[in-house]
Amino acid sequence: MLGIVLLTLRELRSKFIIVGLFGVATFVWLMLTFALNLDIVDGTLAGLKIFGQEASLEHEVQVENPETGEVETQQRLPFGENPLENIVVTVGQVVSAITFWVVLLLGLFATGSLVTSLMERGQVDLLLSKPVSRTTLLGGRLLGVLAVVSALVVYVLGAVWLVMSIKSGIWNGGFLLGVGTVLAFFAVLYGIVTFVSVWTESNALALIVALGVIVASLVLMTAGVSPEATNQIRQPWREVYVALYHVFPKFPGGTAMTWRLTGGEPVGSWWPLASSVLFGAACYAGAFALFRRKDF
Repeated sequence: MLGIVLLTLRELRSKFIIVGLFGVATFVWLMLTFALNLDIVDGTLAGLKIFGQEASLEHEVQVENPETGEVETQQRLPFGENPLENIVVTVGQVVSAITFWVVLLLGLFATGSLVTSLMERGQVDLLLSKPVSRTTLLGGRLLGVLAVVSALVVYVLGAVWLVMSIKSGIWNGGFLLGVGTVLAFFAVLYGIVTFVSVWTESNALALIVALGVIVASLVLMTAGVSPEATNQIRQPWREVYVALYHVFPKFPGGTAMTWRLTGGEPVGSWWPLASSVLFGAACYAGAFALFRRKDF
């Protein structure tokens, strides 16, 4: 198994995929480092600059006095009573939500061809001539992919967390919880790629199907966030729509979960994660079953 994993990592390195992935990740967090400047005096936020533009820490709002009924102008802090901590948490949530989709799409296109390349004539014949089972062969390939993507997610989110914590002095440990949800949903997405790749041996079709499932999850998310809108769908299509929502992976729900976890907010429902993991597990089970029976 370890040999197959190392072979996968060597293939990624030879194609400069690893260099490209971590190069883009480094660019992203360096941009954030230079874009956000916090002026902190005695532990208090005195100024904020984003991409060189001064952001006001106070703004005027019109508030009606409940006693007199008159409209008064008051100065308010846009980030609450503790602006420094709230800015750090909010920036962390935004970065984690962006990283969620960047990792899904970047990892998908960077590693999506590895399963089909494993089954190329010549390579698969050579590997199957060794004393390894087909399950070990495919499992090692998938572990190699997940190892690279895991390192990428930890690198991006860990670097951003470290930069924000050093700059602000606020160490929001909850920010790192986003690593788990990002990796879980990428594994689900790669399960789709693996199943279609093993079934059809077509990398292009596997990527198309994976992107199609992402788009479908965006369309179906109404069933989870707006039951009122779902009720506008006529029967019997309403039941079909709701059924598809429960069956398909819920990538928008994964984004919301990542946002809440990194912000220290309670997660209302774990169903988006649980149902997505079940869908991914079914894809992997089907892929391994097909791979064991495939005629090479």
